[in-house]
Amino acid sequence: MNSLRPKRLGHMVLMVRDIKKSAQFYTDVLGLKVSDWIGDQMVFLRAGSDHHDLALAQLPKDSADFNDLPRYSRPGLEHFSYLIDSYEEMERSVKVLQEHGVEIVRGIGRHGPGNNLFLVFKDPDGNNVEVYCEMTQIGERDAHEPQVWERTIESFDQYRFERFVVPPPPHLVAQKTAQAAAQNTASSAPQDSAKADSSDQE
Repeated sequence: MNSLRPKRLGHMVLMVRDIKKSAQFYTDVLGLKVSDWIGDQMVFLRAGSDHHDLALAQLPKDSADFNDLPRYSRPGLEHFSYLIDSYEEMERSVKVLQEHGVEIVRGIGRHGPGNNLFLVFKDPDGNNVEVYCEMTQIGERDAHEPQVWERTIESFDQYRFERFVVPPPPHLVAQKTAQAAAQNTASSAPQDSAKADSSDQE
């Protein structure tokens, strides 16, 4: 079956409640640069050489859903991410966010899949924004076999929350711990059955 042939993720457009406040956040805090405006209703921002990798559009003030902020119990975007240089830069990012009073959601951590460091925080409209670094690179000609990771704390964060600068979300800890316990129970079940069979024979 034919498929499209994307080269990379190009850009995102966010609807925002206060475009001036959001533009200030993405320039003063995240460090993006303004490429262009359309009146006072849309702004195009860039981190690299592309004209824009993020655009912000003003939500109409009379929108019925004006204050319906992102919720992560329904389908949709969980977060988007910008590449930074190093772990040291991520530590500096923590201080910058704290200086600006920005809510940090999770991190610093290191995912299992991709092996990348991550730090997630909120923008003025409640969107999860991430900075990351040290992600595994897979070239077009590199041999790579996808694997299925178990949903455990280690696959989410190899540091097991030890380098988090905020308490990990309780539901996340409970979820990962419960999943790990269920997997351990399932994996030990055959062994327990074998022991029972052995004792019956005795």
